[in-house]
Amino acid sequence: MTEQSSSPETGPFEVVALGRSGVDLYPLQDGVGLAEVSTFGKYLGGSATNVAVAAARHGHRVALITRAGEDPFGDYVVREAARLGVDTRFISRVAGVPTPVTFCEIFPPDHFPLYFYRQPTAPDLEIREEELDLDAIREARIFWVTVTGLCKDPARTAQLAALEARGRRGTTVLDLDYRPMFWADPSEASGWVGRALDHVTVAVGNQEECEVAVGETDPDRAADALLERGVELAIVKQGPRGVLAKTADERVEVPPCPVDVVNGLGAGDAFGGALLHGLLEGWSLDRTLRFANVAGAIVAGRRECSTAMPFTDEVLERLGEAS
Repeated sequence: MTEQSSSPETGPFEVVALGRSGVDLYPLQDGVGLAEVSTFGKYLGGSATNVAVAAARHGHRVALITRAGEDPFGDYVVREAARLGVDTRFISRVAGVPTPVTFCEIFPPDHFPLYFYRQPTAPDLEIREEELDLDAIREARIFWVTVTGLCKDPARTAQLAALEARGRRGTTVLDLDYRPMFWADPSEASGWVGRALDHVTVAVGNQEECEVAVGETDPDRAADALLERGVELAIVKQGPRGVLAKTADERVEVPPCPVDVVNGLGAGDAFGGALLHGLLEGWSLDRTLRFANVAGAIVAGRRECSTAMPFTDEVLERLGEAS
């Protein structure tokens, strides 16, 4: 298992992800509030960035559309994304806006408060429509976007323009990734999520995120409501109760994967990258969900997010399959 370098290849990407990036500063002490933490680890972060890394670790050609500040942490974002196998040609820099940092507290097994330093704005919310490579977005086998990108202009306009330009060709995934601190109120988020749902083929989120998207928290009703909005595959993550997925003619529910939790914050992004792998490989929905569940569990058992993303053989080994 070795890291990849930023891809020098040409031609369509398998995955293009658009969204948040930054630096995670996570404590190296557990069960301690930030006021008492003495040492931190520095890691590449941001949900879309983590998903891009996760997909790259499964051997896919992945590009990330994001922005970083013209500062040392911005240098780190670009270098570390490349080191972890992500094509960085669409990462641009923003003068005068610092690269965001994110702190957390680690209280296993289920309490991990997050503190985002993204004021007054963040470079990834300065993504602009005129700077997008719409051809790369149209031609990618999978285009991944998140709800965070809808919270503020110019990123909101850029993301909607990208979705409209792509149409429903290929696979377009909306990560429902609702973060209340980025929005004035949930109803505002619901309106913009509704706009995005008109253009995507896959929606994935937990029960609370589904409530923001379609007003439902019951997994089956939430999945049905997403399908009624036109998506082809609706995935509802239920935490300790596993995950449910529905299409027009299939319902699959898989149980959770047992894990001794160290930090649960990266599990959803690992799930997302593994989901992309299963979709790209043409696996059955059941196998895809089981693979993604295990990938998420592996990362939940590790401290960081991006560098914790598992390689395919690690997941297959945990599943009891030969690599």
